[in-house]
Amino acid sequence: MHDVGTAETMPAISPLAGEPIKRADAERLAGVLKAFADPARLRLLSLIQSSPEGEASVSDLTAPLGLSQPTVSHHLRILTEAGLLERDKRGVWAYYRLVPSAITAIAELLTPPRKRATKKTR
Repeated sequence: MHDVGTAETMPAISPLAGEPIKRADAERLAGVLKAFADPARLRLLSLIQSSPEGEASVSDLTAPLGLSQPTVSHHLRILTEAGLLERDKRGVWAYYRLVPSAITAIAELLTPPRKRATKKTR
């Protein structure tokens, strides 16, 4: 997976917009959704988001997930490559935090246009 989920590479048209989505856009979006489609990765996103500093290292995440360090690192790499997490290396530690714009872009793409208009006018 190579940088399939950054906000800049997300499709311009939602697959729910009533217009056909281009093949390349569908493939990019599918790659990001594939990164989401794993219980451990969903838990990682949740644990990182809910941490007091909004970021966490692998060592902060292994015990709550009950997974080994290499497995957690693998999942974090997939989420980072999908553009859902940012990685900040500090000395020997790497800290991960959500990329809000990527999460928002996915939510917008998966919200039917009529629902989006209703949400914004409330």
